[in-house]
Amino acid sequence: MKPFCLMKTIFLALFLTLLFPAINSSAQQSNSSLYKQTSEMADIMIQYEADKGSIMRFYSVSSKQGERDNGYNTPERRQRLLSLIEDYQKQMLKLDFTSMDINGKVDYILFKRNLEDQTYQLKEEQINYERVVKYVPFSDRIYKLELPRRRGIEVVGQEVAKELNSINKEISKSIAGLKATDSIELTMADYTATAIKGLQSSLKNYYSFYNGYDPLFTWWVPKTYTVTDSLLNTYAVAIRKKGKLVSYQKDDGSGIIGKPIGREELIRQLKLEFIHYTPEELFDIANKEFAWCDAELLKASREMGFGDNWKAAQEKVKNSYVAPGKQPEAMFDLYNQSVDFLKQHDLLTIPPIAEETWNMYMMSPERQLVSPFFLGGETLLIAYPTNTMDYDDKMMSMRGNNPNFSRSTVHHELIAGHHLQGFMADRFKPYRNFNTPFWNEGNSLYWELLLWDMKFPTTPEQRIGMLFWRMHRCARIMFSLNYHLGKWTPQQCIDYLVDRVGHERANAEGEVRRSFTSNYGPLYQLAYMVGGLQFYALKKELVDTKKMTIKDFHDAILRENAMPLELLRALLTKQAVTRDFKTSWHFYDKK
Repeated sequence: MKPFCLMKTIFLALFLTLLFPAINSSAQQSNSSLYKQTSEMADIMIQYEADKGSIMRFYSVSSKQGERDNGYNTPERRQRLLSLIEDYQKQMLKLDFTSMDINGKVDYILFKRNLEDQTYQLKEEQINYERVVKYVPFSDRIYKLELPRRRGIEVVGQEVAKELNSINKEISKSIAGLKATDSIELTMADYTATAIKGLQSSLKNYYSFYNGYDPLFTWWVPKTYTVTDSLLNTYAVAIRKKGKLVSYQKDDGSGIIGKPIGREELIRQLKLEFIHYTPEELFDIANKEFAWCDAELLKASREMGFGDNWKAAQEKVKNSYVAPGKQPEAMFDLYNQSVDFLKQHDLLTIPPIAEETWNMYMMSPERQLVSPFFLGGETLLIAYPTNTMDYDDKMMSMRGNNPNFSRSTVHHELIAGHHLQGFMADRFKPYRNFNTPFWNEGNSLYWELLLWDMKFPTTPEQRIGMLFWRMHRCARIMFSLNYHLGKWTPQQCIDYLVDRVGHERANAEGEVRRSFTSNYGPLYQLAYMVGGLQFYALKKELVDTKKMTIKDFHDAILRENAMPLELLRALLTKQAVTRDFKTSWHFYDKK
C-alpha cells in the first residue's frame, strides 16, 4: 500500500472511531429520553429470581442433572423458599419508596404483591402436605438419605441397604393400610401421589450418584433399592386410584372433572389482579356486553336477509369454511389483511423482525380436543381436520374455523396480539415478572374491540364472525364464574356455549375442558373480556382526550411489559401511589 493511501486509511479509521461513539451516544440519549428500560427495583427483582432459581435447582427432586424440575416442593425446599422470601421482604422495607419514580413504585408494589402471593401459595402447600403426610410416614427417612449426596460424603453401603430394607417394610405397611380406606379427596390423592413420585425421584438421584462408583454401595444396595423403587411406584398408583370427587363436583356426563374454587377464593384472586369488581358485578358487565352483541348481531342478520333469525345467518357464515388443505393459505391471507390495516392507520410500531420470525404448524387432533381453535404466539398453531377424524368432527372443525370467524382472531394471535406481545416482552423490561392474562389476553381482545370500531369488518358476514368471538368472551365470564361459584356443571357450561353463542358442540366441549382441566387459572377465561375492557377504558382516558396519540399509547403498553392493568394505568398517568396501593379503578361505565 502506498504511503498516501495508508495515511488516508488511518485517517478514515480514526474519523469513524470518533464519529460512531458520538452517533451511538446520541442515539442512546435519544432513546433514553423516549423510554426508560429499568427502574430502582430492577436489581433486587433480578437478584431474587436468580436466588430463587438456585434454591429451586439445589433442592430439586429431579433424578439427574439437567432434568426438568417437576415443580414439586419438598418440605425442605418449601421452608427454604419461605425463608428466602422473608429475607427479601426485609430488604424491601429498607428501600426509600418515596424517592422512586413511578416506574420504581409500580415495580415495588407488584414485586411486593408477588412475594406475598408466593408466601400464600407455599403455606397452602404446607397445609396440604400436613393433610397427606400420614400417607407417607417414611418421607423424612428417604429425604434424609439424600443429604450426603449433595456434598459427596461417603456412605456405608450396608447401612444404606439396612435402612432401605426397613423403609420397604413401612411402605408395604402403608400399601396394606390403604385397602381399608374407601376414598381420598381427588386433589389430595393427586397431591399425595405427586409427593410419592418426588420421593422416588429423590431416591433415584441418590442411588445413581453412588451406584457403580462406590464398590460397597454397589454390592449392598441395588437389589434392595429396586424393591423400594417398585413399592413407591405401586403405592403412587394405588393412591391415585383411591382418588374420588368427594363433595364439590360429580361427573355430570360430560366427563369433565375440575374443582370449583368458591366465591371467597375468587374474590382473593380478583384482588390479586387489582380488579375492583365482585363476581356479581362482573356478571352484570357480561350481560351488558351481551346485550350490545345481540343488537349488532340482529343488524347483521337483517342485512343478510335472515331477519331476526341470527342463528340461520350464523349457520351460513359457518359454511363459508375453506376446503381441506387450504386453511394455512387462508390464515396467511387474513394475517396480511390485518397487518396491512394496522400499518395503513399507523396504529403502532411493528418491528420488521417481528413480522419476519413467526411461523405456522398444524395442530394435532389430540390437542384440538382441548384447543378447537387456532392458537398463536411466535408459532401459529392451525386447528383444522385431519384424515383421522370422523365426519362429524371434521365438519365441526371446519365450520368452527371458517375465515369469517378467524378474521376476528388472527390479529389476536399474531400481530398486534400474542406474537408481538412476546416479541416486545423479550426486549423491554424483561425483569418484570408480573405476567397476567388480564394483560396478555386482555390486550389481544382489545384489538378486536378497536378494529371493530375502526370498521375492519366490511361485510355483515365478517361482523357476524367478529361478534361470535365477542359473544364467546362474554360467555366465558358467565360460565367460568358460575362454575367456580358452584352454580353450573361443565355440561351446563357446554350447553350455554352452544345455545347462547352458537358453538359447534365438540368445540364447546373443548373450550370447557380446557377451562377446567388444563393449567389455566380460574380467572383466565374471564380475563379476556375484562382485560380488554380495561384497555378500552384506558384508551378513552388517554387517547380520546388527546393526552397521547394512539400509536404512542400502543407502543407504551408493549414497552412496559405485562402487569395488572390498574398499575399500568398508574404508570402511564404518573399517578401518585403508596406502598400499600389497593385497587379502586371502576373502568366500566357502559349504561
